[in-house]
Amino acid sequence: MSFYSDLGVSPVINAATTFTALGGSLMPEEVLEAMRDAAGSFVDMHQLHIAAGKRLAELTNNEAAYATSGCAAALILALLGIRTKGDPRVLREFPGREHAPSEVIMHAAHRIPYDAAIALSGVTIRQIGNIQQTFDWELEAAISEETAAILYVAGSHLPQVALPLPEVVRIAKLRGVPVIVDAAAQLPPVENLWHFTRDMGADIAVFSGGKALRGPQASGLMVGNPEIIEAARQNGAPFQRWARAMKAGKEEIAGLVAAVERFVNLDHAALHREWLTTVNSWEKGLTDLDSIVLKTELLNEAGQPVPRLYVGVPDCSHAARTLAALDEASPRVAVHPDLRNGSAHGFWIGPDLLRDGEAGIVEETVRAAVLDSSH
Repeated sequence: MSFYSDLGVSPVINAATTFTALGGSLMPEEVLEAMRDAAGSFVDMHQLHIAAGKRLAELTNNEAAYATSGCAAALILALLGIRTKGDPRVLREFPGREHAPSEVIMHAAHRIPYDAAIALSGVTIRQIGNIQQTFDWELEAAISEETAAILYVAGSHLPQVALPLPEVVRIAKLRGVPVIVDAAAQLPPVENLWHFTRDMGADIAVFSGGKALRGPQASGLMVGNPEIIEAARQNGAPFQRWARAMKAGKEEIAGLVAAVERFVNLDHAALHREWLTTVNSWEKGLTDLDSIVLKTELLNEAGQPVPRLYVGVPDCSHAARTLAALDEASPRVAVHPDLRNGSAHGFWIGPDLLRDGEAGIVEETVRAAVLDSSH
């Protein structure tokens, strides 16, 4: 870790999740090797994007795919592709809000902090429903000549009041409107790589490359409709067009391809058993802590089948002190805090990003932080 120490930055044990603020995930050796290999040669970037897209499509059981510089970039590029259709005459000018179509329809229940990124494609959001219910007629009434796409944010962690994706796809297809699924953190299961598009009929699905795929943090994956994906590519680097700033380098493209190939060939059932064993061990090892509530949860913060342990600290002041102690520990252990209503109530710890030997350190550090903060 000499690079970090030279800068005076301390590395972190990530028992939280694939937060961008913590660097996403750690790349395995085969991903790093692919990036090193790609870094050793010049290449025609147009040719590389097309070839890598073809390989990614094969791996994910989709008609087409495109490597981007992140999931947010994939959303923006998809919308630029839909709005410009890759037409060189249109690509000369940025398709601002004065150029139809200029609206994206979203459920109120799907409004997340990341949806602000889509404004970079020159669109505004037209919201339907509320956080208690949504009706099909609301979607039908919202579709107009201004509708560029419907953005559907996947995840069982969101309020379950949005229309089901099959119903959204059905209505959208009747009106000729494309559906984009934001599936940034919706891996595992591996089947989601083709479930939203091939199985459920969405036109585009986008994923983070630097989360469960364990590819480069600055990478994203777009899969689905070949025409939209090619139009999206026409808007990005190495073209000198509106999304050139969202450049995926040759190293990120190589790393993403290697990461996807690794991911689809993993024994996911065995991996899940390993994670659950670690969580069960934590629960057993920490059960003697007074006034602490422990609960094994089988889904993570994004609603995916990644088990984690909830450590509840009934006293909010004690919980805040415990979180501060974890943040100041050496090594620092990052956890996922439970900050309901702005107050600390506890935290979650997860096993999926830990390296060999770190599970024990996490348990010891949590124990020490809880005990030291109890006074």
